[in-house]
Order: sequence, then structure tokens, then C-alpha cells
Amino acid sequence: MTQYRLAILDDYQQVSGDYAPWDSLPDDGVKVSVFSAPFVSADQAVAALGPFDIIVAMRERTRFSRKVLESLPNLKLLVTTGMANAAIDLEAASERGVTVCGTAGSPSAAPEMTWALLLAFARNLVVEENSLRTGGWQTAVGFELAGKTLGIVGLGKIGTRIAGYAKAFGMDVLAWSQNLTGEAAEAAGVRRVTKEELFRESDVVTLHLRLSERTEGIVGAEELRLLGPDGVLVNTARGPLVDEAALIRALEEGWIRGAALDVFDQEPMAGGHALAHSPRTVLSPHIGYVTHESYRQFYGGAFEDVKAWLGGAPVRVLNG
Repeated sequence: MTQYRLAILDDYQQVSGDYAPWDSLPDDGVKVSVFSAPFVSADQAVAALGPFDIIVAMRERTRFSRKVLESLPNLKLLVTTGMANAAIDLEAASERGVTVCGTAGSPSAAPEMTWALLLAFARNLVVEENSLRTGGWQTAVGFELAGKTLGIVGLGKIGTRIAGYAKAFGMDVLAWSQNLTGEAAEAAGVRRVTKEELFRESDVVTLHLRLSERTEGIVGAEELRLLGPDGVLVNTARGPLVDEAALIRALEEGWIRGAALDVFDQEPMAGGHALAHSPRTVLSPHIGYVTHESYRQFYGGAFEDVKAWLGGAPVRVLNG
């Protein structure tokens, strides 16, 4: 007999069943439903999710604001992949008695994607591949990373790994964030500088901060102008870290050489979005964490969270 209804959200590739035995949950009285398309609005999310007791959310693809949570009276357990999700109002969840749990994640998926985007931009891979597939040959001249300066905004676990990649490629590495200490920079083998110095001195700037009220819009017109006409911006963290309107203008007017982006203000990106037509860009649809290894951690961990909660001993609780 069904006791609980569980929703797995935003399974874009329809692969959640490949990474965890969700089909075994009926034995625990759980009926599982999978949503593969994103909700276009909070109202649509509420209308679809009202009957569910348990929700498994993939990263920040669906927002759970206070208003949304207050509109889901049956919700008892909310699982997010990863151990942080800025799209969930944890305080509101706690007030409503909703347990929020997280999962482990891959330490290398996002850094590898960052480096893939940077290399693709540096060597014009998208343009050259499109040329080759349509009967053309070499069309542009790329640049090498060796001898260039990389500026890392946010020297956490991902930023530190990126610093290692950069040094392996023969780059000089700078770093800045609001809380970065000289000791942490020295331990990572990078030079701590001011924000202004980082954007002025770097050939490439890559962002690795969590999105918060303090970091939203941390890169704006001033920083992009400092980066200059030979500079490249890479963002695989969160779209709103960058003032999107300023970035579009920078690309159109040539303030910077270009941008390599995996994240955007609105996801999925709306059709006809200006960034999709901006010059000097390499774009990918937020796939920095979309790997077999990462999904095993995410969906496997989410399944463990559900089983533990059903057993009365929730694990990896984020609002406990």
C-alpha cells in the first residue's frame, strides 16, 4: 500500500533510474514519479508537486522559495544533490518541518569542465569543428595558455584544483575572494591580489564562488573593462555572479576577448537569448556536473537519503 509519493525532478536526460534502484522503493510503500522537463514557473511547480511527500531535486534546477514550500502541504523530505543549494530556503523548510538532506558530489567534474571550456575557447574548437563539418578547413588563429596569467575568483576546493591545472600548463596564477587569506593562497601556490589587480593583470579570469547575496553581480562592467580586450572570462559556477547585461555589452562592444560559459541567469536558457548570439563565446548548457561519476554520487546519495529517512534516521541533514 502506498504511503508516500516521491518526485524526482529535472531528470533532463531521463537517466535517474540508471544510477539508483528507485524501482525498489514500492517495497517501502513509496510511489515514484519522474519529471524530465523543467517547470516554467513557481506556480507550475506547485501545481505539479502538491501531492508529493518526498522530492529529489537536481542541483538548483527548481527553486524552493518560502512561497513554494508553504504551498506544498504534504512535503516532508526534500533531497538536494550536493551539500549546498541556494535555491532552497532552509529556514522556511525547517519552520514547516521539512527535512532537507544532501549528497556527496564529484570533486573533479566541474574543474574538468572549466578547463575544457577554456581550451575550446583558446583554440577556437567550436568554430573550427563547424567549419570542418561543412567542408571548410582552418579559419582562425588560437592562443596558447603557457605563459599567460590566470585569475581565480574563489580559491575553494574547485578553485584550488584549477590552480593546479593552470600551473601544469605553465600559467602564472592569481587569486582573490572576500575571505581569501595569504596563508591559503600560499598553500595553493598562487599569489593573492586585490580584486582590481586580478582583473587588470589576468589574461583569463575564472569564477568559482558560491552564489549568495554577497556574491551576486560580483563581476560587472568595471571588472570586465579591467579585464580588457585581450581578456577571457570563464564561468562554470553560477550565472548571476556576473552582471549579464554588462557581459553582453562587453562581448558586443569588444571590451573583452570573449567568454566561455556553462551557467546563465535563466536556465534552461530561453530561445533567442542575446548570449546565444553574442560573438566570441563558447557556451554549454550547465553540464559541469553532468558526468557518470557525478550522477552516481548524486542519485545514489539521494536514494540513500530517502531510505535513511524512511528508516527514521535521516543522514546528511542540511537543516538539522
